[in-house]
Amino acid sequence: MILLTIAEASALSGIGTTRLHEMARDPRCPFVVYNGTKKMIKRRKLEAYLENATAI
Repeated sequence: MILLTIAEASALSGIGTTRLHEMARDPRCPFVVYNGTKKMIKRRKLEAYLENATAI
């Protein structure tokens, strides 16, 4: 499993960091994992989420 910081996920996906933080706050978010209080993004789950998303 490859974990990305919010900044890295933003650069990879083209989604702004503020929007990624908002998406990660949702308890149903499938691609976020916490390392203490730091949000980390599961790369493959994010990519799968974006493949199926109709709007962000």
